[in-house]
Amino acid sequence: MKSLIRNLRSSVMAVLVLAIVCCGIYPLVVFAAAQILFHDKANGSLITDASGTVRGSALLGQPFTGDKYFNSRPSAAGNGYDATSSAGSNLGPTSQKLNDAIKDRVADYRKKNGLNDADPVPADAVTASGSGLDPHISVRNAELQAPRVAKARGVPPEKVAELIRQNTDSPDLGVLGDAGVNVLKLNLALDALK
Repeated sequence: MKSLIRNLRSSVMAVLVLAIVCCGIYPLVVFAAAQILFHDKANGSLITDASGTVRGSALLGQPFTGDKYFNSRPSAAGNGYDATSSAGSNLGPTSQKLNDAIKDRVADYRKKNGLNDADPVPADAVTASGSGLDPHISVRNAELQAPRVAKARGVPPEKVAELIRQNTDSPDLGVLGDAGVNVLKLNLALDALK
């Protein structure tokens, strides 16, 4: 009986110590390290406008409509950029539904941006990302949309091109992936123009 009580006491103490370390101390250390080393990313990489209102996250895409805005990449996440339904469409290259959607998007993109029927359209302009929440478009996609946006806003094309350059994120570590234009940052920069 003494052995059973001793073992039970040891077990209870081990559970309490591990609970304090794993459920208390460790999470606090990780939280503090994240706040000190990666404060912006640990808090959602939020983007605010000139008035200080939070407009979104640099890490999550959102839909933009209208000729005066750069359009985001298509989204398959819920009802468009729904972070609670992040996912791809699961439609493969042999899917007729996907092929029809891409054909419609290509035609719409060409019409909206004043392109000829034979002009190539960037893949990111007509296909959703794996998460459906990608906040970036390719530099080429932004360049093709720039004349439409400049005309709709009455802004010189050179100014729009400069804003595209300013809001282009370089590849990770300088070599991984391609450069991408953050659509939310770019559209907010356009809205901030006088």
